[in-house]
Amino acid sequence: MKAYVFPGQGAQYPGMGKELYENNSEAKKLFDRANEILGFEITKIMFEGTAEELKETKVTQPAVFLHSVINALVHPDFKPEMVAGHSLGEFSALVANGTLSFEDGLKLVYKRALAMQKACEINPSTMAAVLGLEDEVVEKVCSEIKEEVVVPANYNCPGQLVISGSKKGIEIACEKMKEAGAKRALPLPVGGAFHSPLMEPAREELAKAIKETNFSQPKCPVYQNVNAQGSIDIETIKENLIAQLTAPVKWTQSVHQMVQDGASIFIESGPGKVLQGLVKKINNESEVGQLS
Repeated sequence: MKAYVFPGQGAQYPGMGKELYENNSEAKKLFDRANEILGFEITKIMFEGTAEELKETKVTQPAVFLHSVINALVHPDFKPEMVAGHSLGEFSALVANGTLSFEDGLKLVYKRALAMQKACEINPSTMAAVLGLEDEVVEKVCSEIKEEVVVPANYNCPGQLVISGSKKGIEIACEKMKEAGAKRALPLPVGGAFHSPLMEPAREELAKAIKETNFSQPKCPVYQNVNAQGSIDIETIKENLIAQLTAPVKWTQSVHQMVQDGASIFIESGPGKVLQGLVKKINNESEVGQLS
């Protein structure tokens, strides 16, 4: 069984989507429609902008979403049996499996990006990658830091867990992780503490937008970050999507569950190959590939 997976923030690169735009008339229509919906030329930033311009949350999130979704929607062989996305990628997955329309998916992603950017400005915060420690050890170190917010945020693959929290909290945690035997514990160049309680203002804003959006019956299950379970129930999908902003991304657990449910091939749609690498580390026997 084929599982299609969609990347999150961080997969972007200058020039992304340009080839798709120039070589596929259907893709061109969708990109042009995206410029209208957003009210600015995101294609210009995607195709001609610098890495620095692409890094701004309100640009990054819709850009990665557009590349991932359009690539899937215009592909003649795209017939998903199960889908999943990493963080932001969950919105791409929900358009790919028919739960959200292209327009509604893009509007939600843009609202999410703006809300997250605002939350980052309210609470200056950050994230850090912890390499070479068991998940349980990372969880224990985080739970022992009482005076600051620090939580596990992304369970990316065995031995790679991203933590999220206040700047001071992350600083303390990185030292403690090294003392506990981490190979590396390094702060990441991100705008804020995604997937932590510090995103609560953004979660509230996104919840309102999600409740006002039309969700359709999915064509196939989406494996969601919050609980790593496949779902086709609209209300469950909505609740998990709202909870996702302040809860950890259970990517390792999602891949394990998809394999258990019959996935043998994981195809990544979107910029980069990050998820293919993670899938291989989680389950070495899985085949991986790129939708192109």
